[in-house]
Amino acid sequence: MLTIFDRSPRICDGLSRRAILKAGGISALGLSAARASAPVESPRAKACIVLFLVGGPPQHSTWDPKPAAPKEIRGEFGPIDTNVPGIQICELLSKTARHADKLALLRAVVTGDNAHSSSGYYMLTGVPHIPKQVENANPGAPNDHPAIGAVVQSLTRDRRLLPPAIRLPLRIANTDGSVWPGQDSGWLGHSADPWLFQCEPGSANFDVPQFRLGADVTLDRLSRRERLLDQVDQQLREVERSGASASFTADQSQVFELLGSPKSRAACDLTLEPEATRDRYGRGQFGQSVLLARRLVEAGVKFVHVNWFRGADEPSSNPVWDSHNDETNRLKNVLCPPLDQALSALLADLEDRGLLDDTIVAVLSEFGRSPKINHAAGRDHWGSVFSVAFAGGGIRGGRVIGASDAVGGLPREGLVTPEDITATLFHQLGYEPDTEIHDLAGRPLPISRGRVIPGLV
Repeated sequence: MLTIFDRSPRICDGLSRRAILKAGGISALGLSAARASAPVESPRAKACIVLFLVGGPPQHSTWDPKPAAPKEIRGEFGPIDTNVPGIQICELLSKTARHADKLALLRAVVTGDNAHSSSGYYMLTGVPHIPKQVENANPGAPNDHPAIGAVVQSLTRDRRLLPPAIRLPLRIANTDGSVWPGQDSGWLGHSADPWLFQCEPGSANFDVPQFRLGADVTLDRLSRRERLLDQVDQQLREVERSGASASFTADQSQVFELLGSPKSRAACDLTLEPEATRDRYGRGQFGQSVLLARRLVEAGVKFVHVNWFRGADEPSSNPVWDSHNDETNRLKNVLCPPLDQALSALLADLEDRGLLDDTIVAVLSEFGRSPKINHAAGRDHWGSVFSVAFAGGGIRGGRVIGASDAVGGLPREGLVTPEDITATLFHQLGYEPDTEIHDLAGRPLPISRGRVIPGLV
């Protein structure tokens, strides 16, 4: 295989922008080589934004407050009324409380897994990790089911300038650097990998090199390289007779369009947003990542997965939402304010722009936190029951589905599994759970083994 121009910044899974332009291979822009069934009906939603709260937020101090429980259960924060009579959430989410009419709260989600890596794999794919309770797990068989975004990308058949699925701003990894399984295309093959934008949208010098040319590459130089690649193609006529080569040739063209397109570059240019809008989302990494997700959806991206940003200054004992200690301070001063600000801004912004009816917003995590506050004033991992939130894209807002017990420790009714979450997301995007995708060996597999959650859509 001949690779042209392979010394450039690394993007998706270590591939460079220039290495994408290869004279051989398949699918430079993630248009899956795996065969897939077509959607069975018109989609209810055109796009989906997943906000993944890495580390596991406590259900007690977010979506499922327990004011009648003892203090060592309920924590320091009380409930607040929302704009929907009878629905309360934690007082730390006061801005979001004004949008409860748009939200559906699922309070009985269960993974049965208390390890970040393996429970995360379950939530990201809808397939349980084998075995459960495995921390610092790495990608690879048998735990290589494709992520939700990878499935969406493989099922997207219309040609579009921007990739169908994008992840940002970082991969999810544990403190030891082990990358969680379930974030990529798995057995669908790398052609279905959602693009990974490793970026810091909240930084003053924010830039996404994937959507621009390098400073040393002018449009004229790009055009000359395109002509050179055409010359190489002419030397490989025999190879070009294969279907893979035909697909690759189309993707070559799409790469050049992407790098040279003002529209693609503008999609990631947050300076085009009014200062007031940027302020409304919050100027931190998470808030600006959520704003970037809205811009990408507006520009035609179908699935955007936003991970909670883990900065270099995160404490090792309780990073991100993994509040094993000092929970009160972390929630009040570090975690809930940016979530509340960004989520409320996103819901209002999508509604104002006429996009909420067509865009699912899903606030997910790998698990919740233990009912009882521990000796270090924190809570521990808890996959026995936790809460997630949905809005938009045909989701029926202003409701609570399912319930946990009096201490938020076990499901009481309306149990929901990750399979059901994936089934519902796919259903809203126009793909029934029994839609088949094929692995690289040609074996048919359903995109989900769950059911559409009753009362949610």
